[in-house]
Amino acid sequence: MMMEFIPVRIYDHVQPAGYRLLVDRLWPRGVSKVNAALDSWAKTIAPSNDLREWFGHEPDKFPEFTQRYLAELDQNPAVAEVIDQLQAANAPIVLLLFGAKDTSHNNAVVLADYLKAKVK
Repeated sequence: MMMEFIPVRIYDHVQPAGYRLLVDRLWPRGVSKVNAALDSWAKTIAPSNDLREWFGHEPDKFPEFTQRYLAELDQNPAVAEVIDQLQAANAPIVLLLFGAKDTSHNNAVVLADYLKAKVK
């Protein structure tokens, strides 16, 4: 079964159904753990604090952020654990939840493409 990875802003009121995976290192402000209704929180594969702070959600830095984040993912042993967890969940749709305001320049967008290539 192919998994579809969809980046979704956690603050969006209408969200598609699927396995809910928070992919930020920090808990999103103003979201209660109950309302988040997460299946899992993958903070171990979120961008490092140094990378996150360097990027600062500046769209001009996104291409370099993408390269640096992909390099971090390739070196991160926790990625295999998260992939195993997703495969065990056997969900056709995985929502990669994030808190950033910019819906096209964030770690969830990079991670979605990365996981599409890795998860079979």
